[in-house]
Amino acid sequence: MDLKGLKTTVIGAGIGGLAAALALRRFGASVTVLEQAERISEVGAGLQITPNGVKVLKALGLADDLAWCSQRARAVVLRGHRRGNQVLRLDLDEYAAGLPYYFVHRSDLIGILAGAARREGVQVRLLQKADRVEPGPQPLVHLSNGAQCSGDLLVGADGLHSKTRVALNGERKPFFTGQVAWRATVPNHLNLPPEAQVFMGPGRHLVAYPLRDGSLMNLVAVQERRAWAEEGWNLKDDPVNLRAAFRGFGGSAAALLDAVEEVLLWGLFRHPVAERWHGENTALLGDAAHPTLPFMAQGANLALEDAWVLARSLQEAAGMASGLAMYQERRRDRAERVVQAASNNAWKYHLRAPLSWPAHQVLKLGGRFAPDRMVSQFDWIYRHDVTA
Repeated sequence: MDLKGLKTTVIGAGIGGLAAALALRRFGASVTVLEQAERISEVGAGLQITPNGVKVLKALGLADDLAWCSQRARAVVLRGHRRGNQVLRLDLDEYAAGLPYYFVHRSDLIGILAGAARREGVQVRLLQKADRVEPGPQPLVHLSNGAQCSGDLLVGADGLHSKTRVALNGERKPFFTGQVAWRATVPNHLNLPPEAQVFMGPGRHLVAYPLRDGSLMNLVAVQERRAWAEEGWNLKDDPVNLRAAFRGFGGSAAALLDAVEEVLLWGLFRHPVAERWHGENTALLGDAAHPTLPFMAQGANLALEDAWVLARSLQEAAGMASGLAMYQERRRDRAERVVQAASNNAWKYHLRAPLSWPAHQVLKLGGRFAPDRMVSQFDWIYRHDVTA
């Protein structure tokens, strides 16, 4: 299918939306991105771009930009929560050679994608909130200001509360997982190395890794709880509540928690992977299609994969309908498998006595005698290359 001049509207200027806009533009489409915020930015937080996501950024010509503003991940280290003693160290340099893995500030990656998209001629329109979407021969976006946008193709990269998903799949309420997460960034006064530190405790865990030039640490702290927590990314909370929830965490974890001055609370909800990823001249991608819990660090990476596969599928297909069907066929099963893996992963960090001690001993033995196997168990995620 010739994408030259294909009039495309993308809802959402997040990672998936901007990557899709850039990929479609590279294949010749005329692209407009609608973003409800007043500027393209995101509340400061870190994310992990694993090798499968790096491959997409490399195909888009942005690998050097990513490397310039990120920390190259050297290891993943699992630690006990009381003293921070090492349980298992997975050396990414030794066992994942040639597979770059980065810690990046979300706003930096958004800036890279937005800058590249604008240089390619993508039009980004701010303060454009979508109220309703109508798939069809000329799919329509009804905006909250009363205006309408139409085109040849509509891409819904509009996140957890996607209007495009509702148009294609109807309303379906998510369920609370019984877990909440706090997010914060603090100075790296401890000079911690470019490693993901995972402190494992009963019913909770803390992940910490450096960002930018290494002077900043990103923290994600997850706790099991029965009480309902509102879904959202940017709910402010008191750092006192975070420290109370993680009382008993020692070593560098305690120092990092003590340094938190501002923190955001995030209720973790499960949404099913969408049954329908496409309708008439309309497609979903990223969190709109497959929201995932943060326990495999794959939310942004899956969105990058979606963006590339959508553009490539349309280019390779004979027409729009077959291209969108090809996109769903190539993506849905993989996304569902990754989402399930993430959902199944949290308990491993939350074991309570008497199970935690023997489980940690098994991890230590695995790290000593079969470290390559410990790393390679998720090759099906990290070595996957949608650009091949």
